[in-house]
Amino acid sequence: MNIAPLVLGMVLNWAADPWLTIQPGHGPAAGKRVVLVSGDEEYRSEEMLPQLARILARQGFSCVVLFAVDPQDGAVCPNVTDNIPGLHHLRSADLLILFTRFRNLPDDQMRHLAAYVESGKPIIGLRTATHAFKLSEGAFRRFSWDSAEPQWEGGFGRRVLGETWISHHGIHGKEGTRGVPAPGQTAHPILRGIKPGSLFSPTDVYTVRLPLTGDAVPLVLGEVTETMDPGSAPVAAKNDPMMPVAWIRSYRGESGKTARVFTCTMASAQDLVHEGNRRLLVHAGLWAVGLEDRIREGLDVSLAGRYSPSPFGFRDHAAWKPGKTPAAW
Repeated sequence: MNIAPLVLGMVLNWAADPWLTIQPGHGPAAGKRVVLVSGDEEYRSEEMLPQLARILARQGFSCVVLFAVDPQDGAVCPNVTDNIPGLHHLRSADLLILFTRFRNLPDDQMRHLAAYVESGKPIIGLRTATHAFKLSEGAFRRFSWDSAEPQWEGGFGRRVLGETWISHHGIHGKEGTRGVPAPGQTAHPILRGIKPGSLFSPTDVYTVRLPLTGDAVPLVLGEVTETMDPGSAPVAAKNDPMMPVAWIRSYRGESGKTARVFTCTMASAQDLVHEGNRRLLVHAGLWAVGLEDRIREGLDVSLAGRYSPSPFGFRDHAAWKPGKTPAAW
């Protein structure tokens, strides 16, 4: 039996189905279904993605949010790296938004992800999705961030998104990221109506190899800032050149169909506090499913209900037990 909705449009039936279902509003993406997959120990994807889903729902997307779940008691626990229930929802998805880190999922869960990746349907990868998987064995070892398999060097991150884990370019936990439109990209639909200075993240810039792979086109460059405050000055020595922090590319899967891919390494639960970051991700969602002509400067990307994101960082998690509402939701 469904527990009473946590907020308008959100239904939680935890005992049988440990995921969130968020019903769509009326918007340009009506009829499109998004599966948002969380599972990282550091950047609070389990807090960010429910909020992002609620904002996307305003545009007509029907959303399902999945979590790392402790099989012993059904609690959401990001430190559990080998269990994300509900990946079968990808069979009917029109868009995957992935925000996982070093997951070691069993084959019976990975097969749903692999089938979606090879289907030609669009993919959005956030922050640690460049190193989404750390698989020691199994049929999908090629997806691991450190894969050396021919044509899959660097795993899912390098092969599909455009880069795997390299290093921190900024000082982690000290320097932040100010998003700056890449030269010639201010008119791109994903950047439409995003105000100068509104893209900021307290997380640091990731190192990527330049140029990015394949047909990747950088949309946003990451200006390293002295502190994690939005008003802080740039660090000159680290901004020549600036690293791409958001880009688009295509991926042709085994189906022969070509997927649109958007990657943003500037992401944490705290990022959604900034209006520009919310707008960037909503626009990316519309672009990914081929609705870039419906992107308007005035789309409602305001926070949905209460939102109290935790600071990023590794910690012992107070697991979210079934029936308990996390503060960030």
